[in-house]
Amino acid sequence: MEKSIQKEKRHYPDPEHLVSSYFHLSLPVVLGSIVTIVYNLADTYFIARTGNALLIAGVSLCAPLFMILMAFGNIFGQGGSSLISRLLGKQEYDSVSRVSSFCFYIALGAGAVTGGALLLLRDPFLKLLGSSPDTLPYARDYCTVLLLGAPFIVVNFIHMNLLRCEGMSGLSMLGTVTGAVVNVILDPILIPGMGAAGAALATVIGYACSDLFLLAVVLRRSRHLSVRPHGKISGAFLKDILSIGITAAITNIASSLCTILLNQQLLRFGDEKIAAMGIVLKVTMITQMILVGFSFGGIPLFGFLTGAGERQKVRRLLRFCLLFLSATALGMTGLVFLAAEPLLGMITPDAQLVADGIPMIRWQVAGSVFAGLVMLMTCLCQASGKAVPALILSLSRQGVVFVIVLLAASAAAGYTGILAAQCVSDLLSAGIAAGIYRACWGRDDKSSFSVMGE
Repeated sequence: MEKSIQKEKRHYPDPEHLVSSYFHLSLPVVLGSIVTIVYNLADTYFIARTGNALLIAGVSLCAPLFMILMAFGNIFGQGGSSLISRLLGKQEYDSVSRVSSFCFYIALGAGAVTGGALLLLRDPFLKLLGSSPDTLPYARDYCTVLLLGAPFIVVNFIHMNLLRCEGMSGLSMLGTVTGAVVNVILDPILIPGMGAAGAALATVIGYACSDLFLLAVVLRRSRHLSVRPHGKISGAFLKDILSIGITAAITNIASSLCTILLNQQLLRFGDEKIAAMGIVLKVTMITQMILVGFSFGGIPLFGFLTGAGERQKVRRLLRFCLLFLSATALGMTGLVFLAAEPLLGMITPDAQLVADGIPMIRWQVAGSVFAGLVMLMTCLCQASGKAVPALILSLSRQGVVFVIVLLAASAAAGYTGILAAQCVSDLLSAGIAAGIYRACWGRDDKSSFSVMGE
């Protein structure tokens, strides 16, 4: 019996070895994020090689659509992950099975409904995104295929998140790798003949293959996750999922709205500026996704420790993560500043797009240290079930704060103000994150531990 219990626990976070458990959970997330970056850059690379700036701009304008689909996936992926991590900490395994099954099927339905609704509103929505008469045909082609495959995209975020709760971050990463490899293989085959529609089709097929891999892992390897229909879950569980999941989704939706507003501001300076920013945002995903991976990779451990009542260990882990993320962000920022021109030159041969992109990319990464702090605090709030603070942070650096800063900076400094808006927003949002930490954790047994080292 003792051996059986020990075997059972090996898949879950080890609260006695915080740093090793953190890296065990987060490194596969980071590696999966890097793979995601690779195939996103592959799309951009093959599209950019067509030499058609309007095609690049048209596809770039559809980025908010993907963020919206990601938002619906995160409602039940991150919301379910937060709840399941805490249920595992309490050893409520039957509830884990029920919650995981519910999240899987509701995500499929949400993907179908969202994709259908956006298809009905396709052209007006694309114009809202900033499409001009020249870029609209390309955006329409990409958008149509992407939305038809919406269920495959949305459901991918379920098992990708939930498998990490059981300590299977490596297999979750392999699911991402599977989709990425398929996408990269299909891009050079489909894009030359189908253009924007080919890029979207390669993406959808990649997600479908990833879904099948992750489903097979759940069926064959998972001890407690399930896709067997269990019917309804309790109202308390649903409220818990939605309170955290909607907060996570707001991050994506707010980011989508901010991208729309950013494109509308840049449209005054021409479609080429939108094309350059589209390339820049894909390249800066390198820093963003690594920070996201190291932040969100710790959610199962933070949630497990919270469910087990290990408050002091939560604080110790938070302090380590803050120092580690800050050092990582500083290193990546310096690298991007120094290598801005060759990084952009690898994606597009257009000298003007590269020239426009250099100041853009430097401003985008200038606030990475502050962005990392905001992400980490958002993840801690989600893992701990603190929905309101998580919501406030989700609406900060790529939400209300960004919108206010962008409009004010654009009015005061024009084009340069637009480029600097994200950096200023990151700085202000980090101040909000520090205040939330002090309000939620800093006053409880403050003398024994403080994230600021006091």
